[in-house]
Amino acid sequence: MKVSVVYASPQQPLLLSCRVEEGASVAQAIEQSGVLRYCPDIDLEKQKVGIFGKFVKLDSLLKEGDRVEIYQRITKVLDDDDDDDDD
Repeated sequence: MKVSVVYASPQQPLLLSCRVEEGASVAQAIEQSGVLRYCPDIDLEKQKVGIFGKFVKLDSLLKEGDRVEIYQRITKVLDDDDDDDDD
């Protein structure tokens, strides 16, 4: 079955299509798509994944036409004057 894997890398967004066996998992599609070769900075132990905008686990099963999304880790760097109080 045909699925796609997307990743909004800092350099360039990627959209890769691939064919996976019926009953394939999110992790299998990510591996088979080759996205990890193009973006070695992806860390699936720390980054969340989803299907069409809904968070899922790596062992979630796919359906024909699913779009697997690998999300950027969100980090915020506080300036010295950033704090939680508003005075």
